[in-house]
Amino acid sequence: MTLNEVIEILDADVLVGQDQLEMEVKTAFGADLMSDVLAFAKSGSLLLTGLTNPQVIRTSDILDIAAIIMVRGKKPAPETIRLAEELRIPVLSTKYILFETAGRLYEKGIKGCVERVDNNFARS
Repeated sequence: MTLNEVIEILDADVLVGQDQLEMEVKTAFGADLMSDVLAFAKSGSLLLTGLTNPQVIRTSDILDIAAIIMVRGKKPAPETIRLAEELRIPVLSTKYILFETAGRLYEKGIKGCVERVDNNFARS
């Protein structure tokens, strides 16, 4: 699915990355704890989050996240927008809550980065 299709599904606004909307995405991960994102998200995935600080952009850059979707209508501060532009990470905003955002994407074929975490989980 392309980011254009994601925008349509989520009635999302493009905050950064208008020139990257043909990018293909297949997986997503939702979290507000960046330590969880670092532990479980995969490169090329969408990141669904309610956080709007620069750390979200930095974490996404480290993991090569395809795009960030800020939920609950959240909009980042100008310095966060500038960092996303500098690092070329698309940022979208949707008014849906995290659960609804994930459900709508899953219903249209986006899969999670990890299905289940066992006690002995170790990132490879």
